[in-house]
Amino acid sequence: MSKYKGKKVLIVGFGLSGVAVAKYMAKQGAKITVTDLKQKNELQESINACGDMKIEWEFGKHNTKTFEAAELIIVSPGIPPTLEGLVEAKRKGIPVVSEVELAANALKEPLIAITGTNGKTTVTTLIGEMFKADEKPAYVGGNIGKPLLDYVTSEEKVDYVIAELSSFQLDITEKLTPALAVFTNLEQDHLDRYGDMPTYINSKKRLLKFCDRNSFVVLNYDDPALVEFANENNSKLLWFTKTNPMTVGGTFAENFVGCYYNRETRQIVARLNGKEEVYDLTQFRLFGEHNRENLMSAICAARSMSVSQKAIQQVINTFRGVAHRLEFVRKKDGVFFFNDSKGTNVMSVKRSLESFSQNPVILIAGGKDKNMDFAPLIEPVQKKCKILILVGEAKEKINRAIGDFAETYLVGTFEEAVLLAYQKSRSGDIILLSPGCSSYDMFRNFEERGDYFKKLVSQL
Repeated sequence: MSKYKGKKVLIVGFGLSGVAVAKYMAKQGAKITVTDLKQKNELQESINACGDMKIEWEFGKHNTKTFEAAELIIVSPGIPPTLEGLVEAKRKGIPVVSEVELAANALKEPLIAITGTNGKTTVTTLIGEMFKADEKPAYVGGNIGKPLLDYVTSEEKVDYVIAELSSFQLDITEKLTPALAVFTNLEQDHLDRYGDMPTYINSKKRLLKFCDRNSFVVLNYDDPALVEFANENNSKLLWFTKTNPMTVGGTFAENFVGCYYNRETRQIVARLNGKEEVYDLTQFRLFGEHNRENLMSAICAARSMSVSQKAIQQVINTFRGVAHRLEFVRKKDGVFFFNDSKGTNVMSVKRSLESFSQNPVILIAGGKDKNMDFAPLIEPVQKKCKILILVGEAKEKINRAIGDFAETYLVGTFEEAVLLAYQKSRSGDIILLSPGCSSYDMFRNFEERGDYFKKLVSQL
């Protein structure tokens, strides 16, 4: 009999993960209540997905008494842990868990977890494709858009589960043990939630704490914060770096396990089990140094799980990237359009701008600010941007920070931004949507923003 049968379960937040929890708990025979600040009409899609399940609904508010009446509370990632009802429930000893933790406890398959500020989705997708090319059945989910509980409640059977995990998901997770954890990088993000970088970094570090001596951990040697992680690591460590460790010498070179980029040969070298493997990048289609970093971390992860060299090279040759991440949309009148709607923080925009070496860039940026410092964009905007078009709640703040370093326009609507960018463009220019902000001032999520950008571009 299920340990959740008859248990009063409260689901806080009813997006994708909330629906997945409801379906799982309904199968377990739990008594389900859902609470969400949104009104019923805003959640109709989620409600419809639950069919005729027996659920108590609380819309438009979070009543503390509802939290206190629960025997188990499952929280969606977007809900801050400081929510009054959650704080009170914890004080009373009511268990509070995440959808990720619930799924991880139900999984029998090895869990491969990927976190970091930028590159998570690309790395998660790359690893999934490498497993697929090697005919190793794997479920790819988590923060990438498919809740892990969807796999648990499905009839699908795989050998591995590959999950992108955000800091929001890790905040409310107390226990999981990954077979492998990848940390891409740690850069400024979500400071509206965390207040400062040390708090944000500690959120990511939770995944490291979950790893045991049987786990593999993949770290970015070029990221000072992640180099510090190695001091607290008790697992089997692999590095990736864009610097040849053999030129550094010393114990690091002697003991190096992982991947590095050989600039002279323009190849990725994997040094594993005392042997070297070489991966050719002549057919790798993704722009930018950051995508070589993403690829190296994926190779470390895949080889740790015994994915073949042949399968990895096959993915390198054929992978076309993920939607909304430096995604080529179209070329019109000699102008190239790129959708980077997933670029929701400052360093992501910086990396995207640095991916273009020659062509002048017209950058469309702005949205809902996450308490970000936009000053790191001064240099890349000066070097790369012909024109800056700012939109959304953060446009004034961005303008104060970097508006003096390119010809800058502030517009009222997203449509105006795209149309003005096209009017100001000339053959050979790149029009890049890379907002550096979240989408919640105008859109439900970055996907909706990116899709709308592509629609507007297709109509030009």
